[in-house]
Parts: sequence; structure tokens; C-alpha cells
Amino acid sequence: MTVGIIGAGKIGRALGKHLARSGHEVVLSNSRGPQSLAPVVAELGPNAKAGSVAEAAAAPIVFLTVTWAQLPAALSGLPAWKGRIAVDTTNPYVADAAGIRLLDLGKKTSSEVVAEMVPGARLVKAFNTLFHVVLAAEPREGAGRRVVFFSGDDAKAKAEVSALIDGLGFAPVNLGGLVEGGRMQQAGAPLAGLNLLRLS
Repeated sequence: MTVGIIGAGKIGRALGKHLARSGHEVVLSNSRGPQSLAPVVAELGPNAKAGSVAEAAAAPIVFLTVTWAQLPAALSGLPAWKGRIAVDTTNPYVADAAGIRLLDLGKKTSSEVVAEMVPGARLVKAFNTLFHVVLAAEPREGAGRRVVFFSGDDAKAKAEVSALIDGLGFAPVNLGGLVEGGRMQQAGAPLAGLNLLRLS
């Protein structure tokens, strides 16, 4: 399967490593253009290539791994999503003069906000609860597999993402719909930052 990644920071690279190693064709993109990603794709191996953001967004499954502040620009001007799956790995942290802080989004979950930026996509929230160092590590530890929570409103999209998570070696855990599940796993919520193993 071809998988697109919008954002080539620590989360994007960690996911790219797991995806490429598992045999997926990875299209990695960033705001600076494909030429800036040559060292990264070389490190990821032959299953990875650099592309434009539009090329990454054309994949059947697209991971959103840019920072919260970069999301509007990264997602603007893209072709219609037409039911492709967008996997939201983001958390609403922003950096300003006071340091890094978590935005107050009011009654909306962060994924509800992201969903408004990708009209026509089937959005699944996943991979946002693990710190990048943990996410980049081996999914299996001892007799267990590292848990990846996911939530969303489209059952088929969630099934595809769950199978993808499982295929990478992680243990998928379905939290339900985008609102209730997203609220449990977003930054500042009870599941954020938890590094759990499921025996398998």
C-alpha cells in the first residue's frame, strides 16, 4: 500500500521508518520540497521516496504529522480528499514567547478542528499519545506490543487503520468515535503520553 506523510519531523520520520520497513511505499513530504528530504528517504530505504505535499496527500492513507501551527498551511490548496483516509497524529501545542503551551479549543476536540481542515477525508485519530522517542522504538517489547489508540467515525476507515497499526507490530486499541475517543487521547487527556504494552 502507498502511504503519504505530510510532515518530515520526528513523528513523520518514526512512522516512515515503521511503514517502509513493513513493506509499504512511503511518500514523505514537507514544506521545503522533495529535494530537502534526500538524506531522510535514503535513511528510510528503498520503499520511501520524497514527494510534494500534494503527492503525499494523494495516497489512500495520509498521515498528518506537522505541528499544530503548520496544519493550516500544510493542508491548504490540496486536491479534494474524496474519501481518502487522513490519520491525525497532531496535538494542539503551540510555541510562543511564554514557551510551549497547550491551546484551549473550547468544547471541540483537536480532531474535530482537524476534520474541518480536511473536508471529504475520513479522519482517524491515532499515534498522537506516544512521545516520538517511544514511537520510533521497536513496537514489541518483551512479550508485549506497544499500544496505539485510535478513534474515528467511519468504521471502514478505522478498520483499515487498525489493520495498518497491527501490521506495523503495534497493538491497536479502538476508543470509539472521534469526539469521545479523541477527547480521551488528545493532549492533556488521561491517555496522553501513556506507554502501555499489551501481551500478545
